[in-house]
Amino acid sequence: MTVNTPLCFGGKKILAPMVRVGTLPMRLLALDYGADIVYCEELIDIKMLQCKRVINGKYSISFVKVLETVDFVTPNERVVFRTCEREKDHVVFQMGSADAERALAVAKLVESDVAGIDINMGCPKEYSTKASMGAALLSDPDKIESVNKIMSFSLIPQVEDTVNLVKRIEKTGIAAIAVHGRKKEERPQHPVHCDVIKAISEAISIPVIANGGSHDFIKEYTDIETFQKATAASSVMIARAAMWNPSVFRKEGLLPLKQVMQDYIKYAVRYDNHYTNTKYCLCQMLREQLETAQGKKLHAAQSTQEICEAFEMADFYEETTAIFEVKKTSLETGMQDEDDQMQDPDVIKMAVKFDKREYPPQITPKMYLLEWCRKEKHPQPVYETVQRPLDRLFCSVVTVAEQKYTSTLWEKSKKLAEQAAAIVCLRTLGVPEGKLCEGENHLINKRKREDQGHLNNRDCREDPAEPSHKKANFIEESSAMNVPKM
Repeated sequence: MTVNTPLCFGGKKILAPMVRVGTLPMRLLALDYGADIVYCEELIDIKMLQCKRVINGKYSISFVKVLETVDFVTPNERVVFRTCEREKDHVVFQMGSADAERALAVAKLVESDVAGIDINMGCPKEYSTKASMGAALLSDPDKIESVNKIMSFSLIPQVEDTVNLVKRIEKTGIAAIAVHGRKKEERPQHPVHCDVIKAISEAISIPVIANGGSHDFIKEYTDIETFQKATAASSVMIARAAMWNPSVFRKEGLLPLKQVMQDYIKYAVRYDNHYTNTKYCLCQMLREQLETAQGKKLHAAQSTQEICEAFEMADFYEETTAIFEVKKTSLETGMQDEDDQMQDPDVIKMAVKFDKREYPPQITPKMYLLEWCRKEKHPQPVYETVQRPLDRLFCSVVTVAEQKYTSTLWEKSKKLAEQAAAIVCLRTLGVPEGKLCEGENHLINKRKREDQGHLNNRDCREDPAEPSHKKANFIEESSAMNVPKM
């Protein structure tokens, strides 16, 4: 198991991993109410390996990047996993994986931001088992041994087989094992098998975390201890009871649902949770109240702002977004001041970006600049590009005839940054840059002439006595000779 601060699994109340529920707002709310450890929703190894780690620090200027979070973001800018300092010593990252090398790579990617890593071997859903993950791993002990950190799993048919499996897994050195007290084919409406969890607890020395008690046992905080005693487990993990009302973790008792939902919404706004996820989690809390006036307002909401309005929190939304805007403006000003200090005062600067939609296909400002340099008998342009480490944006400086040019706007890629620098140079020199709005494009005409020349040369190389269509027929016939007849 990978840990930053030693994570103890004895006597703990734990928020279970739940798809679409275990996002940052729910995890933080559970911690506020008394949970000791919180699990994120299961995230698949292949998806995580597509992500880059982004720290939303002082260099970040967009709305979602003034949050003081650590984000794991896909190439299309979708946030797959978001965490923050508040939960760093309490959050367990649950991974779906059936491959030891991928699991290790993901563990290394997230290890500095989480308190523990869990391999899911309990999910019975087809999307997980089809990929040989989740409960499907229970039939492959060798693979289990290769991918383990902490482990969550469901029961296999025979108690003796289940106990033997966990004894084998214990020897891999895992820190704890979470047991969902149902078999793969069973569902929440089926009774939890406390006797099997108890047999596992008594058979191994590492902490056992009992899960699956929401239906039969856990309705409020005092029920957690009852379930723990019935299973002889070290700790208890709570899923649906916490999804319905996360204040189940409060020693003082449950809070009114309206207050809980408003507390959840505050975190959702504060950490820019996507409104569809916020809406889904609130619907799970409302349950039978979805047909009330408030439930119908929630169902109709199409933005975070509309969700806030449905729960009489419009003022909170406006105040929070106003704070974000002030912070964003401050960061933009600070970034500009820092950029001005870092850059050479002799560099000619403009605030420009390259938008490929404004140019013909395969024609770019860099091409125009290179063409101009050749025509004027200057050395070809030299680009120096740097990447800012905190937000991974790029800035390029191009040198032409011993003069440097750059855009003050940072770009998402090296290529875009270089194109922006070329635009600054061309506009300073008063030279066309190839935009569609500039009319006839001489580079396009030049390319057409070059392409026609290539075609003519190819035709000249062909034997005039042997028409090309005959050659094609000969090739096709030769190929056909190798195809066996049916």
